[in-house]
Amino acid sequence: MENTKSVSTIRLITIPALITLGITILRLLGELQHWPRPFFDVTAGGGGALIGISWLPIIFGPYFAVKLVMDGESPRSLGKAAGFGFLGLLVAFGGIWLLQATFSHPSILALLAFVLTLVAAFIPRIGWRKLGNVLLAYAFAARIPVLVVMYVAMRGNGGAGWGTHYDVTAPMFANLSFFKKYFDEAVLPQMTMWIAWTSIVGSLFGVAAASIARRLKRPVRATA
Repeated sequence: MENTKSVSTIRLITIPALITLGITILRLLGELQHWPRPFFDVTAGGGGALIGISWLPIIFGPYFAVKLVMDGESPRSLGKAAGFGFLGLLVAFGGIWLLQATFSHPSILALLAFVLTLVAAFIPRIGWRKLGNVLLAYAFAARIPVLVVMYVAMRGNGGAGWGTHYDVTAPMFANLSFFKKYFDEAVLPQMTMWIAWTSIVGSLFGVAAASIARRLKRPVRATA
């Protein structure tokens, strides 16, 4: 049974979401001002720039997990939680493999690949429902502002873009209408693959942190 005094998901994610928004804005500003690598990068995908939000699940996953454990919302089995986290990772890899196999010739299979990665995002929730809910809420709170930034950046300069990684267009999408291009390059990856990345990575690192936190807090009331 769920803890009747369950910690609020909104309260948990508010500060992390604001920090994430701040980093998104900082990254956009840095790219517009051509601040140096490796902190900023305007190439497609961001080039693994150090200033970015993709690293944050490694930090916030453990943060959320430890807060939940300390509030008595640990899962019954951390092993089960870890197992579903790895299962989600395998399913996500399957979706990415399918996407890569079909990327040069977009078809319904490419769309199914994106859907598969989104399904993967919900798998860790099976092992630890509360952490899964928190990570999913945080993932959407982190990625929806990116969609807004991408929309404005892609519209900038009369549709030529601002010259940031937020508006880089792959050659295969260059002749598409703006909204088709935006859907393919922004909405699909941000609302599927990046949601999965945040949920799964946050879950795996969170479970590892929870195993330490549980040893420091005894006894712990287990919740599904």
